[in-house]
Amino acid sequence: MRVVYWVSLITLLTDQLLKYLILHVLDLVRGREIDVLPPWLNLRMGWNTGVNFGLFSSNRWVLIAIALIIIAVILWWIKREPGGLWQKISAGLLIGGALGNVADRLIYGAVADFLNMSCCGINNPFVFNTADIAVFAGALGLVVFSNPKKPS
Repeated sequence: MRVVYWVSLITLLTDQLLKYLILHVLDLVRGREIDVLPPWLNLRMGWNTGVNFGLFSSNRWVLIAIALIIIAVILWWIKREPGGLWQKISAGLLIGGALGNVADRLIYGAVADFLNMSCCGINNPFVFNTADIAVFAGALGLVVFSNPKKPS
């Protein structure tokens, strides 16, 4: 379980540090847009009060509760049926990313999104953050690296 906790903590701290830099050092909140590697990587500020496509945007506390319940279930599952190292790393990524977005909802009332990626002539209007990447990578890793019980 130590691996899960350490990966969660490192993911959470990395996410919050990057958001601090984006919001308070680069001051992206004032509407600045920074093209890092145009068009592939751009910094664009966006506040997400809900989940995808603005769903549940007026239910901040419900979204926080759901995230905390999911974290508790993952911790229970990993503790009950420990898998290999990559499964623990994946769980830590998912938990740390979820905690990063929970922290945003508690601090700012919304999730701070700032990464935008476009490619191949397709202009992507959506933004995301490092916590979202961690949640996605963690969830994918749990699917790939979990060992389902084989029927006897």
